[in-house]
Amino acid sequence: MRVASLQDHPQHPVQMPGASGARMRMLVGPADGATVFHMRHFEVAPGGFTPHHQHDYEHEILILRGSGTARSEAGDRPCRAGDVIWVPPNEMHQFMNTGPEPLEFICLIPAPRDCSTPATAPGCAGGG
Repeated sequence: MRVASLQDHPQHPVQMPGASGARMRMLVGPADGATVFHMRHFEVAPGGFTPHHQHDYEHEILILRGSGTARSEAGDRPCRAGDVIWVPPNEMHQFMNTGPEPLEFICLIPAPRDCSTPATAPGCAGGG
């Protein structure tokens, strides 16, 4: 078992085209030997957004702080701290910060997906 502060994990900009003001921390991933799930923390600055994208895996999101818009094929939906979001495989999606403070969320993805560095993060469709 490992216990560490959120602040102990380095934060990197999401470098996928179409992202602005989004940063990611790998909380549990390949370096930890995680073989089933990887846990990431995203912080999106006011006015910022993750890329509008899709990928072949589902993921689960918990909004920790702030408010924004979750865009999907079903339309735009408001989201805020305490909301839980499930994104099915291959669904186009994006998260936009529409509030005055950072939008922070936890995102779980299936392993193995090495999203721990800026060089590998684009292959993980950074930003949930």
